[in-house]
Amino acid sequence: MSADAPSNSAPATATGSGSGSGSAIDGSAEWSALVEHAATMGGTNLQTLFADDPARAARLTIEAAGFHVDFSKHRVTDQTIELLVALAEQAGLATRRDAMFAGDPINTSEGRAVLHTALRRARGDSLVVDGTEVVADVHRVLDQMATFASAVRRGDWTGATGKPIETVVNIGIGGSDLGPSMAQHALRPYARRDLAFHFVSNIDPVALHEALIGADPETTLFIIASKTFGTIETLTNARSARSWLADVLGSEAVPHHFVAVSTNAERVSDFGIDTNNMFGFWDWVGGRYSVGSAIGLSLMIAIGPNRFDDFLAGMREVDDHFRTAPLDRNLPVLMGLLGIWYTNFWGAQSHAVLPYADHLARFPAYLQQLDMESNGKGVDGEGRWVGHATGPIVWGEPGTNGQHAFYQLLHQGTHLVPADFIGFTEPLTTAADGGAADQGDGASELSSAAAHHDQLMANFFAQTEALAFGRSHDDPQRAFSGNRPTTTILGERLDPAMLGRLIALYEHKVFTMGAIWNINSFDQFGVELGKMLATAIEPELSTDDPLGHDSSTNALIEHYRASRRPTPS
Repeated sequence: MSADAPSNSAPATATGSGSGSGSAIDGSAEWSALVEHAATMGGTNLQTLFADDPARAARLTIEAAGFHVDFSKHRVTDQTIELLVALAEQAGLATRRDAMFAGDPINTSEGRAVLHTALRRARGDSLVVDGTEVVADVHRVLDQMATFASAVRRGDWTGATGKPIETVVNIGIGGSDLGPSMAQHALRPYARRDLAFHFVSNIDPVALHEALIGADPETTLFIIASKTFGTIETLTNARSARSWLADVLGSEAVPHHFVAVSTNAERVSDFGIDTNNMFGFWDWVGGRYSVGSAIGLSLMIAIGPNRFDDFLAGMREVDDHFRTAPLDRNLPVLMGLLGIWYTNFWGAQSHAVLPYADHLARFPAYLQQLDMESNGKGVDGEGRWVGHATGPIVWGEPGTNGQHAFYQLLHQGTHLVPADFIGFTEPLTTAADGGAADQGDGASELSSAAAHHDQLMANFFAQTEALAFGRSHDDPQRAFSGNRPTTTILGERLDPAMLGRLIALYEHKVFTMGAIWNINSFDQFGVELGKMLATAIEPELSTDDPLGHDSSTNALIEHYRASRRPTPS
């Protein structure tokens, strides 16, 4: 290692920032062994590890489930992997995993099964939970979705005036928005180009306003996605959308232009939506795990039922790998274990996800909810404050954009930021388009795309090399310490099946980390308090009633009230 190595080259204490007595796992012999091992690794660098072991890259690369994943550029040895796997075994990871697939109520705080994996089980499989054949139920809804999506795509589903749909607006928030909006953006080359898709989540009025600019009420379809049909932000936007439509076509047109993804038939009907056009899902599907359910209806309309089936099949391929592969050759398990390694034994506080594919621009944001809402918790499954760090901060942007923004910090900053680099061996161009338009000279376009893609991937490979091995220089400002850990994830092509694989890969990584920390990755009580307080504050903003908050909040509300009062003439 060069002399300019930053302070993040040394391992941190293993207790992190917790404030309690600790959970069982951090009192285990396996945890203590990793603490001691991390101390011995403090002076180790990747340059030496590679020089001493010519077979390292081959041994630490795994081909599985459509991926080529290189773990060799991590600060690990064979002993590190053995110790991490022993920790997973001590935590009962395999038992917890099997319980999830079996439909056991592993969401203990809410007494629910966790069965997003059932959303992609093959037709004809059997899984009975609480007396219900779950897989048959799933495929009943998928068939309902396919019938509807095909009708919209053919032009058979029409608005109140008989015109086919041209614009689809998905109104939801959280998982009811992040999943389908990310996936639709990722798979745009496979989508119908003659249909416009918009996703509205923010309660800021400009979000809906921007989505409806240029839209024609006669040819617009709204998908209202809310499990309870009571989410404040979603219902506020939905009511405004209904008014926009009814002002032109009348309230009797609402059933022709609105459908619902929900479990609450009464509220759906009260809103004015025909419950025959309600697509259901189940309480064992968490919002951030729901894109493979009816929440993905807008995606199915965009890419078609057959490609949506491919999307689910990609998820299922990774499910099968996660369920059956040995822990030391299991992709999501190893990704999760490396997350534990850096979070708990090296003091890393964040994790970067860097896709070298412009269509994956929304993927890091999607993973922020998946990871941080699942594992951003300080209490374990027994209600004890944990004595160690849990979920890292997840962030990222596509390459090569990020190289001209935050890579400076990755290469020469003082923070340790493990990173995942995601790339593909084939370019994704308009040649994959759904066929709505002539794309011109295909041969010329493909040649140009190949040249662009080679340049893109040259940067991809160069960045992981530079982060791992750095560069010595007499001028410290031009020196690169290297020893910055990365996982390289390569796939052949970003298509529906590959996107499904990527989503499932990270779902199971998050599960692995939560299981080892003994936290419930499937509730999200942390989102509740702020929403409750907002409900109380909202009516106070338009009155002069006395306020009972803290002095800061009172003053802010008073300032807002004053700025909203009419100016005296």
